[in-house]
Amino acid sequence: MTPLNFLGIPESPMAFKKTKGKVFVAMSGGVDSSVTATLLQRQGYDVTGVFMKVWHPSFLPCTWREERLDAMRVSAHLGIPLLTWDFEREYKEKVADYMISEYKAGRTPNPDVMCNKEIKFGAFFRRAIKEGANFVATGHYAEVRKNKKTGLYEMFASIDETKDQSYFLWTLGQKELSKTLFPVGKFKKSEVRKLAKKFGLPTATKKDSQGLCFVGKLEMKDFLAHFIKEKEGAVLNEESEVIGTHHGAWFYTLGERHGFTITKKETNDSPYYVIAKDILKNTLTVASAVSKNPLECATKEITLSDVNFCTGINPDTKKKYNVAVRYHGEPYECTLGQLAGEKLLLRLKKPAVVALGQSAVVYDGLLCLGGGIVEDI
Repeated sequence: MTPLNFLGIPESPMAFKKTKGKVFVAMSGGVDSSVTATLLQRQGYDVTGVFMKVWHPSFLPCTWREERLDAMRVSAHLGIPLLTWDFEREYKEKVADYMISEYKAGRTPNPDVMCNKEIKFGAFFRRAIKEGANFVATGHYAEVRKNKKTGLYEMFASIDETKDQSYFLWTLGQKELSKTLFPVGKFKKSEVRKLAKKFGLPTATKKDSQGLCFVGKLEMKDFLAHFIKEKEGAVLNEESEVIGTHHGAWFYTLGERHGFTITKKETNDSPYYVIAKDILKNTLTVASAVSKNPLECATKEITLSDVNFCTGINPDTKKKYNVAVRYHGEPYECTLGQLAGEKLLLRLKKPAVVALGQSAVVYDGLLCLGGGIVEDI
């Protein structure tokens, strides 16, 4: 009888014969994807690792060779093949250019959502299936379960609230979910680290990557300044008086408290935050934390476009759900308005500060129903 460890994982990588099918694992060189590949191998899958080479801006340090070397070390440790697929063009066009154009238009996009949609569960997913994979797998912290009653595949948030990534995966549908595995989603990050050490993986003590998508640790405004020209504009108070300056309205989002200069101080000297912006006039309107109307930029109704529900079934418009309007942000209780094409109306119980272009993701408990892009507030 095969011995199991404290998490129910087979102690031996050869504990099962390879009978569960062929899986292509997106291996970034990090600990999560390393453990993902190991768990699947021990569960009896025929594992092939894939390192994805993506676009990287020339003005930032390029680390993809080092990351691929870590992925190669893990693959050698497991005795699995590692392929390198070049998605540089797709990444530049579908993720980077999209993000830059959205900021130019005064919106606040989420490139990580687009990366998952267009690259990991777009270009990578399609090529893996075409080359004979039965499944694809990533190191995302989320869970996919098949509903025994409906036969549909559902996505749930990870039990580790601090690492859950279901917010970035709302664009997935049945085609993707039915062939996707998220092995680390049922563990806490601390448990994943323990498994990496137990398996003797070369990445066991490697630090998590920081920053946003391909931007890394660089501030978003500094990144965008390479593609969008800075232009000084006026900062206005709630009475439309000029009280400061900024570097370009397109660099800021609602609720932001940094990056602009206040030259005309008020007696309360309280921090200011952006409550409105005018791209054509290049102005920001700000309010202080002790403003007579501190929720001026908040809303109780949100219109979403590009709506996707993971099961393909529209949720009950009479039921109460929760919506996240930013990653790891406060959940807001809401109800859903009538669907019209690919648009959806969300009615919030209490006001929320929401920026155009952000992703709003709807949950029923831990069940991620889907979401959309904020089009109107």
